Amino acid sequence: MNSTAMPHHTVDSKPRLFWQGTVAMLPLSVAVLPWGLLAGSFAIEAGLNPFESQALSAILFAGSAQLVATGMIKAGAGLMTMLITTFFITSRHFLYSVSMRGKISPLPTRWRLILGFLLTDELFALCGQQSEKQFNRWYALGAGFSFYLIWNLATLVGIVAGSYIPSLNSIGLEFAVAATFIAIVIPNVKSIPILISVITALILSVTLTIFNVNGSLMYASVGAMLVGCFSELALTKKTPSNKETGDKA
Repeated sequence: MNSTAMPHHTVDSKPRLFWQGTVAMLPLSVAVLPWGLLAGSFAIEAGLNPFESQALSAILFAGSAQLVATGMIKAGAGLMTMLITTFFITSRHFLYSVSMRGKISPLPTRWRLILGFLLTDELFALCGQQSEKQFNRWYALGAGFSFYLIWNLATLVGIVAGSYIPSLNSIGLEFAVAATFIAIVIPNVKSIPILISVITALILSVTLTIFNVNGSLMYASVGAMLVGCFSELALTKKTPSNKETGDKA
């Protein structure tokens, strides 16, 4: 009897894991709704037509880069300037991909491309801390794809609202950007180096913005990463390894 019984997850594991990922991503998906509304309405205000505005979310699919690029379009910035700026803003995704390489690299090419496209701050916050044994492609697909759909739906609503409601961007929707990143960062502050990095980023970003330093966000990010790296190295040196402790004993 036991030898012929199928594991309970073999029949419906794929759809179940897909929906588990969808449900797990739901709080972050809801939190990003105002952000999507802002992205859609801001694109209309910047002079893009509805198709172009929706294409930013459907193809680019990068909230902070979309908002910055849209603002630069509105200000008349050149293409090269926009490309360089968005490159630095989205460069953190390179770190995400490196961190998740052990989980993604064994997958077929189509899966690597799909999950690579769907890799956002939110998906990394949900799956980045999972071990290679815990990680499941269908769970990640459910989380990433559901977030993609909700982001594009929110953008569509923002496009429609921005076309009919004047000054929609003045009601404080941009706070959703900060609120979303706070919700992502705080649960991951689990060590002293990470805490130091967060505090450094906070202090640098606020200080540089007050003094109107161009690229303050980029400088704050790089500074926080360096400080966090050095603090982790310093703590590692102070903490004796298990081998050294055993030798001393």
